[in-house]
Amino acid sequence: MGKISVTNEYYTLVNIFTVKPGDQRRMYDEIVDVTDVIEKFPGFVSANVHISEDGVRLVNYAQWRSKKDFDAMQAHPSVQEHFRRCRAIATFDSIFCRVEYTHEGGTS
Repeated sequence: MGKISVTNEYYTLVNIFTVKPGDQRRMYDEIVDVTDVIEKFPGFVSANVHISEDGVRLVNYAQWRSKKDFDAMQAHPSVQEHFRRCRAIATFDSIFCRVEYTHEGGTS
């Protein structure tokens, strides 16, 4: 499970995918299926997928121990076909970031 914290220093990738109406589930399935491969790479921490209510966007929030671990996975031949299929289904923006601030609400 992902943990959003300013102290964990994870390398965080946020992908925002935009798909044609009707392709959201297909893109979701592609992301979830490849997680079975990606999770075996050293440094993988978590992946979380959010789907928009309008049916045309998905957000993938992925955490890695380091940029080096992420880069090694991304360059590996076993994930290249997945990336090709994703590019065929969606356009996307990738944002690499670090957690700078978190705030949790009180219990009520």
